[in-house]
Amino acid sequence: MTVSGRFVALVAFGIVPVIGIGTATGEPGLVLGCWLLFAIALGILDLVLAASPRVLVPSRSLPARTRLGETVESELYLANPGPRTLRGVVRDAWQPSAGASVFRTRVTIPAGERRLVTVPLTPFRRGERRVEQVTVRSFGPLGLCARQATLKSPGRIRVLPPFHARKHLPSRLARLRELDGATSVMVRGQGTEFDSLREYVRGDDVRSIDWRATARRRDVVVRTWRPERDRRVVLVIDTARTSAARIADEPRLDTAFEASLLLAALATRAGDRVDLLAYDRRMRARVQGARGADLMARMVDALATVEPELLEMDWAAVPALVREVTSQRSLVVLLTSVDAPGASTALLSMLPQLTKRHLVVVASVTDPAVLAASRQRRNRDEVYLAAAAERSLLDIARVSEAIKQMGAEVVTASPSELPPALADRYLALKAAGRL
Repeated sequence: MTVSGRFVALVAFGIVPVIGIGTATGEPGLVLGCWLLFAIALGILDLVLAASPRVLVPSRSLPARTRLGETVESELYLANPGPRTLRGVVRDAWQPSAGASVFRTRVTIPAGERRLVTVPLTPFRRGERRVEQVTVRSFGPLGLCARQATLKSPGRIRVLPPFHARKHLPSRLARLRELDGATSVMVRGQGTEFDSLREYVRGDDVRSIDWRATARRRDVVVRTWRPERDRRVVLVIDTARTSAARIADEPRLDTAFEASLLLAALATRAGDRVDLLAYDRRMRARVQGARGADLMARMVDALATVEPELLEMDWAAVPALVREVTSQRSLVVLLTSVDAPGASTALLSMLPQLTKRHLVVVASVTDPAVLAASRQRRNRDEVYLAAAAERSLLDIARVSEAIKQMGAEVVTASPSELPPALADRYLALKAAGRL
């Protein structure tokens, strides 16, 4: 049972005249007591006449998935099989991170009918956003008192990574088509697989001239090449403690997801096979054997529930994990953090095992705030901050140089620039015939 503001207003409204009447009659306490008893009796009568909320039958209609930041509608149907009309307030108990914009909804449900309660949701966290219960308050005809019940009505929505980096995909696909010879641009397609013969034009590399075909046709012809297809790309995402750091108001892990999705979309359009591993000390997500649209759907679904773990990354296990995925030479992309030399010791000690058999790229997010701080020297505090920022940048440069000396590639950029930078490095490796 709950009382409404109307009941409080009823009691307060009657106190002043009741005390005045009681003072005139000489018995204010008796008159006040009678008024309170009357208000309580009226409230109890209103409560008795209120429909029971426990008889309601809830059911839900929810989209299975949505992307982070998008708005969807949660539809809650309440059926009233009871004999009385229910007038009340409904509160759908979604998690705060589901981003519900409506918390309470007034409803009137006649006997034998049902009503729809719609709640707009704009989630601001990835993963499973859940609701388990719905609370209903049923008021009487006077609206003085209400019955309250909490009903079981579970539901969930999987919030997928937003994939903002897809805006970079059309320009990279155009570059890929240029490499693949699918456009009319007069360039020699780089790669290692023979594609076709065509007449020589000014600017072509003389090393691409096919002398036998030239002798047969009596015209100078050149060979064109295309990037190899059906290569293997293995994405390894570090989900350990360093991935929880927020850079430019975004966790490092989310930036790694954006870069992985863009590279996977590009590689699968290039005809390569992409596998994904999200790992720290145990496997958090794994996608293998998928291609095309199915690959992207499985990747976003698998990554949706992955969160950073407060553990140290077990780099020693990564070579074995890659061997489980493929035994042929592949492009292995490690999405992690390149920090101080001490923190990167395990990564550096593992790299020779990978670079011996695979082409390795290490991708890491850099903090634009650190770069900005290194340029500010207007007062003493800024000078100290600039010194610390310079030291951090030097550490990153030292670790990056050590990675390069071990035969791996390094891609570092801000959160907004890392996904396209990694895609550009993939295209450069394709163009150079290294993949």
